Amino acid sequence: MGPAARLLRLLLLPGLVLGLSSGQSLFPGRRSQPQSSPEERVPGTRRRLLSLELMEEAEDLSLSLSGELAGLEPECKELLLGFANSSLQLTGCLARNARPVRLCQSCYRHFLRVTEQLENITRAVGNASEGTSCARSLLMSDRLQMIELLSSFFNRTWKTANCANCLKNNSEGLSSTTVEFLNLVNITLTCFEHNLQDQPISLLQRNYTEVCENFNATYKNLSAFYNQMQKTSGMERKSEGESHLCIDVEDAMNIVRRLWSKTFNCSRPCSDTVPVIAVSSFILFLPVVFYLSSFLHSKQKKRILILPKRIQSNASLANIQEKYNSAAE
Repeated sequence: MGPAARLLRLLLLPGLVLGLSSGQSLFPGRRSQPQSSPEERVPGTRRRLLSLELMEEAEDLSLSLSGELAGLEPECKELLLGFANSSLQLTGCLARNARPVRLCQSCYRHFLRVTEQLENITRAVGNASEGTSCARSLLMSDRLQMIELLSSFFNRTWKTANCANCLKNNSEGLSSTTVEFLNLVNITLTCFEHNLQDQPISLLQRNYTEVCENFNATYKNLSAFYNQMQKTSGMERKSEGESHLCIDVEDAMNIVRRLWSKTFNCSRPCSDTVPVIAVSSFILFLPVVFYLSSFLHSKQKKRILILPKRIQSNASLANIQEKYNSAAE
């Protein structure tokens, strides 16, 4: 049945419903024989059933006509369905791996599919005119631009998570550095688990001394490898202004550090604490020594009045003149 026939059927159904509900015959020469049925005993039952059928027909027809009026070719519909399915899979993967964070290592395949589907929409399908028509219909036919909005959200999330730092250049798998780091994390967590199983009594007393000792070397190796990854990432992306690792690596390291410092209380003071305290105390004591020495050397001494030579010569001449005057008298 074509769209025109279905539309005609839809237009005739309201008259049919009204005629049946009022009890009038559709054929003027004949009288409709009343038939007793369970639906007729209940007022409005038959009308509701016909109304539901009418609504279903209208919905199916509107969906069919909307696709035809939108001008979507079969290729464009297929592209839209592919993007919808890939977006659904990526959204579910992001939600499932939100805690603990495993976005980059679990969802990179879904992200690649979404990217490929968007590229299929934007580039030509068949000839250039069909490709341009699909891109215009799916990407620029309305103000909302839902496909572009979803694509921007996925790209922004992927960029904020810095997933490119965990993947290879072609984003087809995890990089060797990331794989090695995740292996170290698994070894570290396994070491924790084994030490927990070996010391149930001491753990009840919050005594993790042996656990920390057995775990110290493994934790140091993991921490050193993580610091090296940070330095390498900072040097590689210094020009771009981004030195963060991907969110999977950062979250895994944060989990291990929380276990180390809070759960097992393995944080130990630095071995150079005594020299640091000594040097700091000496530096803080230097101003006191300076001001004390300045005070001791700045005592006021009695100043001795020293007459200039010119004044002394004038005084000697005055004495000679007085002696001469006394002798003359």
